[in-house]
Amino acid sequence: MWLLQITLISLTVLGVSSDSHTLRYFYTAVSAPGSGLPEFSSVGYVDDQQIDLYSSDTGQARPVAPWMNREGPEYWEGQTQNSKGAEAVFRHNVRTAMSRFNQTGGIHIVQYMYGCELRDDGSTAGYEQDGYDGRDFSYLDTQSGLYIPAMHEAQITTQRWNSPEERVGEINKNYLENICIEWLKKYIGYGREDLERRVRPEVKVWGRQHPDRVTRLQCLAYGFHPRPVDVKWVRNGEDHIPSDEASPILPHPDGTYQTRVSVEVPTREGDTYSCHVEHSSLEETLSVIWEPDSGLSPAVIAVIAICSLLVVAAVIGGVLLYKKKKAGYKTTSTSDTNSDTNSSTNQPELPEVQVK
Repeated sequence: MWLLQITLISLTVLGVSSDSHTLRYFYTAVSAPGSGLPEFSSVGYVDDQQIDLYSSDTGQARPVAPWMNREGPEYWEGQTQNSKGAEAVFRHNVRTAMSRFNQTGGIHIVQYMYGCELRDDGSTAGYEQDGYDGRDFSYLDTQSGLYIPAMHEAQITTQRWNSPEERVGEINKNYLENICIEWLKKYIGYGREDLERRVRPEVKVWGRQHPDRVTRLQCLAYGFHPRPVDVKWVRNGEDHIPSDEASPILPHPDGTYQTRVSVEVPTREGDTYSCHVEHSSLEETLSVIWEPDSGLSPAVIAVIAICSLLVVAAVIGGVLLYKKKKAGYKTTSTSDTNSDTNSSTNQPELPEVQVK
C-alpha cells in the first residue's frame, strides 16, 4: 500500500503541458524498519518515465528506463556514491526532525523533491520542496533564493539555510536553473522517441438511470500517451458539467494511461450529454455522445474489465519491481547546514543540506 500511494503521489506532483519536459528526483527517508519502505530511497523521473532508482537495501543506483543504459558504469558508480552521501544526510535529518517534534519513537518519514522544467517556449522553472510525515515542511522560493517555512518547526532550519554564512537557497537555485536543465536536455535526447510519442485515446461512455430521476454518467479514456489529458462532460454541446468523481491518471503496462470521469445529471428529455477529451495526439477535441437507451453494452463491459486488469497488472508489476529493486519515492529534507556530500556538476544531484 505504501508503494502504491507513494508512486501515485510522485506522478501527480506537477501538472505540466505535454510539450514541456521535467526532471524530478524524490528522496524518502524512514525513521525505522517496518513501514514496507527502505530506510532511504531515491527515484528519478523524466516526465512520467522513471529513469533510475537507489535504495538503502541494495546500495546501488540502477537504470530503470531502457534508454538510460546509454550512460556507462562510471556514471552509475557516481550516482551510487552521491546517493550514499544523501542517505547519510537524510538518516540524520529524520532524527533531527523527530527531535524538533519531540518524538522519541514510531515510524516517521522525511520526504524531499527537487527538479526543473523546460517548457516548449524555451523558458525554465525549478522547484524544491520538503515534507515531514505527509505535511509540508518548507520550500525554496526560486525567485528570491530563500527558503520559506511551512510550519513552526521549520523556522530554525530555514533561518539557518537563509543566513549569509550558508546561503543554501542561492546555491540550489543556481543548480535548478542551470545544471539541472542541462541534464534534462541530455536525458530528453536519450529518450526522445519514447517521451514524445503520441497515442490517441480511446473513449467509452455509459450511464445508469436511478429511480430519483438522476442519471450517473461515466466516461473512460484509455490507451493514450503522453500522460496529460483533459476529460470533461458537456451538456447540450456547450455547458461544462463539473465532475463529482475523477480517477487518477493511471498507467498501463504498455506505457499508456487511462482515466475515468463521472457526473450526476437530472434525468430529463431534450438534454444531450457528451464526453469531451483533449490530448496532444488529437488535432481537435474528441467528443463522444452518450445515448440514453444504449445502456452498458457488452463491449463497454469488456473494455472496463480489460482496463481494470491492466491497472492491477501495473500495480503488481510495481510491487514486484519494488521487491526486486527496493525502490521508493518522494523526499523531505530538514537540514540546517550544508553537508559535504558531492555537489559536482559531473552528476545530476542537488547539493544536500543537513539539519543540525
